[in-house]
Amino acid sequence: MLIATRTLTWRDGERDVPVEIRIFAPQLEPEGSWACRFEIQWPDHPKEMTICGFDAIQALVLALQTIAVHVYTSEYHESGKLRWDKAGNGYGIPVGPNVRDLLEGDDKKYL
Repeated sequence: MLIATRTLTWRDGERDVPVEIRIFAPQLEPEGSWACRFEIQWPDHPKEMTICGFDAIQALVLALQTIAVHVYTSEYHESGKLRWDKAGNGYGIPVGPNVRDLLEGDDKKYL
């Protein structure tokens, strides 16, 4: 079940291209772990992953942090043409310590 979405915008020349992020409810796996699936609808190569955790909360938090890694290390972010609200203000997605040096705007200030 889809539980959350966020739409980023990538500026491609003269047009804005939506980049939708979709997060699905964590599901209990047969072996007892929890799996949280997400999708990032990049314009040229959509990404879909499932992240597992000990319980539903850990799976969800790890999925959010993995999304942040993919966004902040993407060619779209590196181009400077990806935004959520205002360009250069960050994406409002919780990050783990491995990409904190890449944060910008409000993300750098608050996350």
